[in-house]
Amino acid sequence: MSCIRTFCCSLLLLLHGLAFAAGYPAPVEGSWVAKDFRFHTGEVLPEVTLYYRTIGDPKGEPVLLLHGTAGSGANFLTRNFADELFGPGQPLDATRYFIILPDALGSGRSTRPSSSGLRMKFPKYNYDDMVQAQYRLVTEGLGIRHLRLVMGNSMGGMQVWGWATKYPQMMDAAVPMACQPGAMSGRNWMLRKLLADSIRNDPEWNNGDYQQQPRNMMRLLTYFAVATNGGNIALYNDGPDAGKAEAVLAKRLAAPFRGDANDVLLQWESSRDYNPLPLLGTVQAAVLAINAADDERNPPELGMMEDAMKRLKNGRYLLIAQSADTRGHGTTGNARFYKKELAEFLQNAPRLRK
Repeated sequence: MSCIRTFCCSLLLLLHGLAFAAGYPAPVEGSWVAKDFRFHTGEVLPEVTLYYRTIGDPKGEPVLLLHGTAGSGANFLTRNFADELFGPGQPLDATRYFIILPDALGSGRSTRPSSSGLRMKFPKYNYDDMVQAQYRLVTEGLGIRHLRLVMGNSMGGMQVWGWATKYPQMMDAAVPMACQPGAMSGRNWMLRKLLADSIRNDPEWNNGDYQQQPRNMMRLLTYFAVATNGGNIALYNDGPDAGKAEAVLAKRLAAPFRGDANDVLLQWESSRDYNPLPLLGTVQAAVLAINAADDERNPPELGMMEDAMKRLKNGRYLLIAQSADTRGHGTTGNARFYKKELAEFLQNAPRLRK
């Protein structure tokens, strides 16, 4: 017992040391169970566990951060994001804000097909269900009645649009990143559909009742990532000739698949009916939408963002210029590209609830 206690103390000291080095408090982990969770399909699960991390004092102004597809709240705990935003004097200073990092329904350590044992009998959830789960966690689980900010990246950005249209009085400010507030369509949906169909048609998938994870999963995910993420300049710099490009692929393909095919399938299919555009006129929060000019999934030439800004009462659009430092769809994972604008936006965003 004493060895275990010594190990735990050492681990806590290490975590606190890392947090101190990063300049913000160590994350506190927790989970909450939503009872009788009703999906948009009408199906009900008696219990849905929602896992989360928080940073800062619960008495601080609440900020909700939403992660991308197949990720978790831990995705934000990086040098390029957390270290740029959470420290003293930074835009999301954890001594001022109470930062909430949930794992989305179906992802991370929240309830998902693999953890529930339901596999493909798990309800075919969509973004509305995921936003509802986040809302219940925030309001019922954490007892928060109003948020200063809801901010998200990629899928999380699309869910920010969902929050702003479904719960328009719940937040003062909304920052959707690496997304567009229009129907899932074009290359973005085509490649998601190809990924999902490739899993369903894998001979080892067996309608989700596989004995081992389909061996093609890393090939499918690598193909999808190369096609929709990384930026043309960055990928060229990584692989400026055939040999070096193949070496990049070989390294990615050699990585083990640590997920679950059923989880991945429903994660990517959950975006199918996403389309907040008709509801943008209901948004009350101030909006700062941030995209990258070389984002493969959200090409600026579609003009969707300009149309969206016209429908908002208080909206601003920041487009990060392509450069040797940007990473296409992955650019917004690096907060140095927009931390100044984010700080100014939060300083000036009006409060909907005094």
